Amino acid sequence: MGNRSSRNADRRRQEVAFEAARILATEGQRNYRSAKEKAASRLGVPIGRGLPSNSEVEAELKRYQALYGGDAHQDTLQQLRDAAVGAMRFFHRFRPKLVGPVLEGTADEHSRVSLHLFCDTPDEVVAYLMEQRLPFSQESRRIRWHDGSFRDLELVVVEAGGQAFELALMCGPSGRQAPPDPVDGRPQRRAGLTEVEAMVAANAP
Repeated sequence: MGNRSSRNADRRRQEVAFEAARILATEGQRNYRSAKEKAASRLGVPIGRGLPSNSEVEAELKRYQALYGGDAHQDTLQQLRDAAVGAMRFFHRFRPKLVGPVLEGTADEHSRVSLHLFCDTPDEVVAYLMEQRLPFSQESRRIRWHDGSFRDLELVVVEAGGQAFELALMCGPSGRQAPPDPVDGRPQRRAGLTEVEAMVAANAP
């Protein structure tokens, strides 16, 4: 009985992971927890009992996009990474790093290009954008830090060329430590301009 129960639980986890991945890929949902809860509700699985981890959902998302996204997904990803290269060159003085779905390969046409910019104060980036006469908006996102505390991450959002760019301001010495990845909680992977350029070149037609 125990083995059968365990197999059933594993099957439910996989089914919820797949449905959550499908929701993320097709419904414009960005929040993994919300996607998992929506998937569980649709499948009649009690929320909070044996739901898959974010990493399991991300793995299913990558498989889903590889299976069903085809050339269209790869073209979208290439365009987003190419846009990231242009933005990183534009913000070169702030030592930009690409992070998030565009780097990890799970982005779609609704995704922002997410960059970390390094500065002493947020005013440096704001002043630069004003000098360049680029319209922008400012946001703040509360995230759970590695030690369990909460921190507010200052964001600047710029829209250019039909693409939204989310600029996270990594201010002062504390900005050197990568924030927790929203998927698995590990230090977020960052890629510099040279690495992103190589990714674009490797997939160029």
